[in-house]
Amino acid sequence: MSGLLGNAARATAVRLGMAGAALGAAGKLALRGARAYSGGADGRKQRIAALLGATANQRLVFALLRAAKPNLALSRKLIAAYDNTGTVIVTRHADVTEVLERETDFAVVYEPKMRAITAGENFFLGMQDSPAYTRDVSNMRLAVRRSDLPDIVIPFVASQAEAIVAGSGGALDVPQALTLPVLTGLLGHYFGTPGPSGPVMADWTTRMFWYLFVDLAGEEAVTQAAMRAAAECRGWLDVAIAARKSAPAGTDQVLDRCLTLQAAGVPGMDDLGIRNNLIGLLIGLVPTLSKASVKALDVLLDRPEALEAAQAAARADDDAALAAIVWEALRFDPVNPFIYRRAVRETVIARGTLRARRVPEGAMVLAANLSAMFDPIALQKPEEFRAGREAGGYILWGYGMHTCFGAHINQAVIPQMLKPLLRRQGLRRAPGAAGQVDGAGTPFPVHFRLEFDSL
Repeated sequence: MSGLLGNAARATAVRLGMAGAALGAAGKLALRGARAYSGGADGRKQRIAALLGATANQRLVFALLRAAKPNLALSRKLIAAYDNTGTVIVTRHADVTEVLERETDFAVVYEPKMRAITAGENFFLGMQDSPAYTRDVSNMRLAVRRSDLPDIVIPFVASQAEAIVAGSGGALDVPQALTLPVLTGLLGHYFGTPGPSGPVMADWTTRMFWYLFVDLAGEEAVTQAAMRAAAECRGWLDVAIAARKSAPAGTDQVLDRCLTLQAAGVPGMDDLGIRNNLIGLLIGLVPTLSKASVKALDVLLDRPEALEAAQAAARADDDAALAAIVWEALRFDPVNPFIYRRAVRETVIARGTLRARRVPEGAMVLAANLSAMFDPIALQKPEEFRAGREAGGYILWGYGMHTCFGAHINQAVIPQMLKPLLRRQGLRRAPGAAGQVDGAGTPFPVHFRLEFDSL
């Protein structure tokens, strides 16, 4: 009985805390919204968009929704890039994971854009559970192996990052000088697809990623840029695949392994199948890992104690401790604040609870992973920076069947890219605006200048 009463008391305390947090969030949002609105008509729309686009303000919105309207149904279509009948915003951890687990009810919507990128076939990230999905994922698991991480991927990333930081003279523009060069270098070293150059591959993959996953308004300029990048990338990969087939390099890169599977008659591994799967993997690697690395650094630089812990772990070569700190930093500012799905049929989420919500057929469901990772019902004291939380609290790389294919690569590469920088003394932002993350009009970090002293 005492245990039951104790659990009830804790549950009540958590919910009272949620209500208090919601009231505080509402007050902060009201003040910030008033400032954005009162700055004059010129630029008002941009100020409000910037307000809502800031992760800290999104967390306030989600704190309000988790307490007042955990599953909010709107008739308004917040996503214009895909056909839908309205929007449902899901904020509690249990409900977010429920949506992402129920693949037969809540489908991925990327297929039309995936087919536009490949000029034909779908990529498995845009597929529902099907024989084609199982075939393609299984094939690429044979080519992209977890055993490659300690033997190939980590040594390359660590050595390249260290050389860049050591030669930087104490000042570094993180995306341009560190993350993008290391990641595009990995494309050549590990995948066997260096492209015409590193900057070209960074541009191609970023424009395609922007079109596929970020452009929810369906902007024509974004679409056209992505179509040009996709056509150029397809052309380059077609030539590279044909050249490697006609003159094998004697290497053991991902492209070589794909061709070995082709020679063995494995279904789905013809030239087009290889090309399309490689395009999907390259798109997911470069812009995602660069953005995540910058976001993690940005969060750490705002938290001196967390930065000190990360630097201590880096200097001690404690990769597990460093990774735990980086994941906690990304919880505060993940690459994406929500994961979207479309309801295949009318259904209900959180059935049997007071927050149960009917979801109309065709509704776009925004499963707010940023909100889920701050749900006090699922995580203890989520507003505190606590490295080493249970893995189940994190939804950084998706969830369920469509968890990012390269999640294990992400988890290995990001800390290794940041480690040489974190080992330096006096790590700090460059003065003024240069030391803030600058997207240069894009949803991706383009500039972020840091300075440091020495080892």
